[in-house]
Amino acid sequence: MKVNFYTSTREYNEKKAEFDKAVLDVMAKGSFILGPQVGELEEAIKEYTGAKHAIAVASGTDALVMTSDILGFKNGKEVITSPFTFLASTSCIAKHNAKPVFVDIDEETFNIDVNKIEEKITSNTAGIIPIHLFSQMADMDKIMDLAAKHDLRVLEDAAEAFGMKWKGNGSSYKHSGSIGDMGIFSFFPTKTLGAYGDAGMIITNDDELAKKTKMLRVHGAAKKYHYEYIGYNSRLDTMQAAVLLVKLKYMNESIKKREIVANWYKERLSHCEYIKIPGIKGDQNPVYYVFNILAQKRDELAAFLKENEIGYSIYYPIPLHLQNCFSYLGHKKGDFPVSERVSGEILALPIYPEITEEEVDFVCETIKKFYSK
Repeated sequence: MKVNFYTSTREYNEKKAEFDKAVLDVMAKGSFILGPQVGELEEAIKEYTGAKHAIAVASGTDALVMTSDILGFKNGKEVITSPFTFLASTSCIAKHNAKPVFVDIDEETFNIDVNKIEEKITSNTAGIIPIHLFSQMADMDKIMDLAAKHDLRVLEDAAEAFGMKWKGNGSSYKHSGSIGDMGIFSFFPTKTLGAYGDAGMIITNDDELAKKTKMLRVHGAAKKYHYEYIGYNSRLDTMQAAVLLVKLKYMNESIKKREIVANWYKERLSHCEYIKIPGIKGDQNPVYYVFNILAQKRDELAAFLKENEIGYSIYYPIPLHLQNCFSYLGHKKGDFPVSERVSGEILALPIYPEITEEEVDFVCETIKKFYSK
């Protein structure tokens, strides 16, 4: 049996008529750049997340670069974040000549270890970028308390966290990205809410930050050919907005299906002594964008899965502090031991709403077969 790590075709075939109509409507009307569907999507995201403002941009990476600029993460300032993440979460700091300051991760959640943040804060620290990774959010209560105490800005990298909500010590759940000064989403095709190409979104509750963001995405213009800033060209494609509007209607159902799949994996792998399944910390609503395990003999297991036509991914094989592009920071092996250890054991298994229980059974039986050899 072949099990893809991810496929978009099952969802497309299930909702083919809706997707086709959405895309053809855009083509028929010919409004391809910031067309009406972009505005509709922004309004829908505001309603779904509870954020006051939502500004659509071309990608999650663009969203990080723009928000880092807006929040002053530049010109030699220090910004605290995690080394265990995708490049864009830290390159957005470096692109503006700010300095990434890494804090190791919590070994149970893979999110930034909030108990180690304060020791890295200096008089030159401008902010914190917590990354809500894989299935759950970082501890936003502690992060926001530290930000208030030290007068720091908080940029939530919620690229993988659409649908996740944090309650913590609050009276109600708050959607990822809506707690800090600004938050970003990626709508890369594999994401929980994924487009059919690159797409991103910035959310904030601050009127002035939203106003500047809207200008920066169109070259810094307040109105056409009237430039307030040196900005960016980062406008969400109208076709992608149309696709996302279709998917957003089914988002809660999609999230629930992911939870069911995650529970299948947990049930079937819970007694495998060679596997560790990460736990959820804090009062929050998780979303299983990715289902990770920590596996003994990870690389050998990955090769065995490949032999049996089972897709997988490794997020992330090399922490950022050991990547060549950040060698100028002067880090060495052993500086962030939890990130380094996890990077050698972590393995992501196939999870998406359309995967079948039979396919999950095959994945789990193949894993058990590997360890019984």
